[in-house]
Amino acid sequence: MNNEQLANLIRRSLKRSRRVEIDGLGVFQRGDTGRVSLRDANQLQVFIAYATEDVTLAERLFGALRTKGHAPWLDQRKLLPGQNWPMRIEEAIADADYFIACFSSNSVKKRGGFQAEVRYALECASRLPVDDVFLIPVRLDDCKVPTRIQRETQYVDLFPSFEDGVERVFATIEAGRRDAA
Repeated sequence: MNNEQLANLIRRSLKRSRRVEIDGLGVFQRGDTGRVSLRDANQLQVFIAYATEDVTLAERLFGALRTKGHAPWLDQRKLLPGQNWPMRIEEAIADADYFIACFSSNSVKKRGGFQAEVRYALECASRLPVDDVFLIPVRLDDCKVPTRIQRETQYVDLFPSFEDGVERVFATIEAGRRDAA
């Protein structure tokens, strides 16, 4: 089979299914816009939700995840001009392996995008097996995690030591990777 035949096979398969996985290569995905993307089989997609006031720490988390070989998703890095951002964000959350919710004094009291993203992530998590980790709540400062999340999910503090907190996040992701294998 030559490259053109393979590409046509993938396109036909993506008309029937949203994802096509090829062992050792990765996952081809067709977005709602019709755009096809390829994600390396070894990279885990990690969506980062945050309040705009916390962008500096979200960017730092993005960099740490990328350094560890993961594929972090941050709106300021991934959204393109002209894209339907609400649709693209929902698509990215639904396609993610993990969703990191960055709780802070800013995000817990804010209405809008961050809250909507967390609610949608909880909806996505409800479709997974009960023991699968999807939502990873992190605290950026000494804020109160919403009761619904605190009641069901362990969170990690990225303060006073950002590095120690991020290592706990990495440990969670790696444990999930081992469990999936």
